[in-house]
Formats: sequence, structure tokens, C-alpha cells
Amino acid sequence: MVVLVSYDVNTQDAAGKRRLRRIARLCTSWGQRVQFSVFECLLDNAQWQVLRAQLLDEMDPERDSLRFYFLGNHWRQDRAYRRQGSLRSGRSADILIEDLYGASFPGRISMPVIY
Repeated sequence: MVVLVSYDVNTQDAAGKRRLRRIARLCTSWGQRVQFSVFECLLDNAQWQVLRAQLLDEMDPERDSLRFYFLGNHWRQDRAYRRQGSLRSGRSADILIEDLYGASFPGRISMPVIY
């Protein structure tokens, strides 16, 4: 399955900057960065459980947030990207905004798990 991981880490102090680096490093080791704080991770269920536990151990639940979006197993055929007004398909550096059919995401991805 593909899990889209996004995070927001409070970096007002040195501990927050360290958490940000550690969370980014963890996400980089499990997936591909698609935006500064957003990663696409191709995982099986066991890998998902490990990544989730590692990220939750690093974050400060009072100051940071993590979101997990489950894109499912058929995500490659259903994604399109928009950049500077033109529609492109299959460009990992662009921003995921809609599926190829122009449909809204409800029903194609599940609601996020927010921590």
C-alpha cells in the first residue's frame, strides 16, 4: 500500500529542530519526498507498523502533528500532478492534487490518521 506521510514539527527550540531532522530522516529512509514535509511510502502492513511506531516515538504530541493518508495499492494509475497550470502525469517532484479522472479524493483515499 502507499501511505502519504505529512508532518508539521514545531522548530522554535533546538529540540524541535532535532525532532524535525530525525522525522525527515526516518521518512527519507522509508519513502520518497514529494514536498518538504510530505513523503510517499510504498509499504506492506508490517513496514507500516514499524514506520508508524518510529515516527510516534520521535514526535512531541503536544507540539507536533503527523498525518497519514492511505492511497491503497492502485495509486500509480490514479494520480496526476499539476504544476504551473499544466497537467502532467508521473512526475514525482510535482504536487499531487487530483486523480486522472478529475474526481475528488473522497472514496479514493481514506480519511487521514492524525496524531
